Amino acid sequence: MAHGPYTHVSMSIDPGQRPRIGISFYASITRARARALESGRPYLVLESDEADVTVSTTGAGPVTADDLDIARQIFNAAARYLADCERLHAEHTQATDSAA
Repeated sequence: MAHGPYTHVSMSIDPGQRPRIGISFYASITRARARALESGRPYLVLESDEADVTVSTTGAGPVTADDLDIARQIFNAAARYLADCERLHAEHTQATDSAA
């Protein structure tokens, strides 16, 4: 099965609810970067050819304890994602090498 790259964007608007937007990258992220603005406010950006996602502090203001908690969750999730990708890549490479 061929797996072509794509980005999925969805939006739901329900009466009496805040709109919800979902972005799923099933394409190569062309860049992931973290920077700080001149004001010192940090931000994280994930970019693809189809969409960009930016994460920053609450209300674009000073760093809060909740912002620190989210940053730690992002860090831990990214570390887990990296470990899973490395493991699966190694398994795929080993299976490909064994088949040759």
